This record gives sequence, structure tokens and C-alpha cells, in this order.
Amino acid sequence: MASRSKAEGDETPSTVKSPFGAKNRARLLEAYYRDALGLSTTEGWRHVYQLLLWIDSTTGLAHCYESDKSQPGKHWYPRSLAFHAWVSNELQIAPLQLAEKVDWLFRRATLDLAKQILARHSALMKRAGTQRTQYEGQSLPAPGEDPELIAVIQEALGNYLADEIPAEKWREVIQRIRQHVSLENKRKNLVGEGFEDVLASVISRSTLPGAVDVAARRALHDVPGFANVRVGEKVNKVDLVVLRPESDRRMLVTAKWSIRADREKQFPAEFSSYVSAKSDLKPFDYVLITNEYDPARLARACEMMAANSYMFADVVHINTNGLVATYGKAPESSMKRVVEYVSSGRLISLDAWIAKLTTP
Repeated sequence: MASRSKAEGDETPSTVKSPFGAKNRARLLEAYYRDALGLSTTEGWRHVYQLLLWIDSTTGLAHCYESDKSQPGKHWYPRSLAFHAWVSNELQIAPLQLAEKVDWLFRRATLDLAKQILARHSALMKRAGTQRTQYEGQSLPAPGEDPELIAVIQEALGNYLADEIPAEKWREVIQRIRQHVSLENKRKNLVGEGFEDVLASVISRSTLPGAVDVAARRALHDVPGFANVRVGEKVNKVDLVVLRPESDRRMLVTAKWSIRADREKQFPAEFSSYVSAKSDLKPFDYVLITNEYDPARLARACEMMAANSYMFADVVHINTNGLVATYGKAPESSMKRVVEYVSSGRLISLDAWIAKLTTP
């Protein structure tokens, strides 16, 4: 992909209103692809992982499973090690440097958030100074103070704190700790709607212009062949809609970075709503794209039925080679089932699925 100058692109604003919102995600994705190498159907997964994969702060390893089950000594720790080693090798990055090369979208959005917080904090502190004027000399706590947290840090560091730390520096430390802790809640935006946006960008850039029409969070009634929304009814939005204009093929994609139990229960209801809304006789494909590594959840997704057919026309994993490498040479029962589904083609990689989009 040819690079473009900044003059052709979107200049970084001094502050962004919603750093983790859709508008800024779109701007950041454009910035990412301006600097990215050429994208083909054999490497779309790399961009998904570089943009969204993150490091579990408690293990220091690339996240592939629930953190509480991936701690040292737990059942998934060896598999987390295997995944980290595999993805580092595939991305040609030293394992200790992986954190610097993945999680791009989150790290860039976080920089925008920091600018926003700094600008807002400065304005608020100026106003707060005026509000506190009448209480001068009464030694009221200053904004940002947290004596209990300061005491914890002092106790933990003990004699390592050789110098007396000024109160304003403690307030800065406390504020940064709070921001760091709260940031993980922001990640939900990126593994939710952000995952949809990244997939849409990868698919559109991996196919020839005009070959497919792809859109994230498209209203179902705007998809050709589906009925208009009823008055007063909540708009039914599809995670990802992929259309092939030449063949009238329609794919309604549910995109889930991970598959929780509640999401599993939603799949049949979602599929039923699509069937009920269909207003023509042409078929459509219901597709699941996920980065789930839990073998039982993946196996159930592959096996879900609607009438006498598989409910999902395709079950797509970001990289099935990563699954096989993580499960190891002697996979357990449910893992063995997943490996068999990979071998049979029931569970396919993102790049293989994208290649299918343009196959006659």
C-alpha cells in the first residue's frame, strides 16, 4: 500500500472529543493504514492483531483467554505462553517487544484521551481554585489526594523512597494510577464496535474495489431483501454486512472478539430475527467472526443448528493456526474437536474467508 503524506491525510487534532468513539476510530484507522505495508488476503489477520491484540498486564503475555484462568500455575498459563511465542514468531517480533507492536488502536486512542484529560483538568483546576478561595487557610484536602493509596505505596516502597515527595507530585501519581485503572474499561469499546470497524477495514482493503460492499453496524432494514423496521420498534443493527453486488450474495456477520455465555444464547434469537425480517426468496449467509480461544465455545458455535442445517454458514477465527499452536500437540477433548473442525474446513481463518468472498 503506497504511503501518503500528512497533507493528504487527516491531521491529528490537539484534542479529540471522544477518543474511543467511532469518528476517532475511523481517523486512527486511516492513519494506521497510511503507514502500513501492502495488505493482501494472506495477511489481514496481522493487521487485526497489531491493531487490537493486547498484553495482559498481570502475566505480561498476549491475551488469548480470561485473565483469572491464565495466571502462573493455572490451567491456561502454558497455553498463554504458547500463544505469545506463536504470535511473536508470526509477526516477527521479539517476545519481549511484542507489547510495543500490538494494541495500536488502544495506545493511540489513549494518547488522544490523555490530551483531552489534560486540557479538561487544567480548566477544571482553574475553576476549582476560584471556588476554594473562601476556604484559604483551613487546610481542606486538595483535589486528587488519596491518603490511603499514598500510604499503600509508601509501605510497599519503604526505604526506596529516599527523598520526601511533594504533595503535588503525589496528586499527579494518584491521578495517573486512576487513569490507568479506568482505561481498561475503555478497551470494551475497541473489542466491541472497534472490532467491527477493524474487520470492515481489513475486508475492504483485502478485496478489489467494487467486489464487495461492507459496512459496520448497518440497519437491517437497509440491507437489500429485508423488511422495513416497524413503527416504534428498535432498529435492528447488524454487526457487519457484506454484500457481493454481482451475485446478490448477502452475509450478515456477528462479530465477537470473544464469545461469552450470554452471547451464545443471543445467536439463535439474532438469526431468527433475520429470518423473520427477510422479504424476498433469496438466501443469506449468517456468519460468525471471532477471536475466541475457548475450545468448548468454538465447538458449540460450529455445531449450532437451525432446522436441519448449520446455523452459521461459516465460523471464522482470526487465525486458526494460532488456535492449533496454542492447543499444542496433544489437545484435550474439546480442543481436539476444534482442531478437527479446522482440518475439515468447518472452522476457517479470516484470510481464508476473505478469499472466499471473491470466489465465484
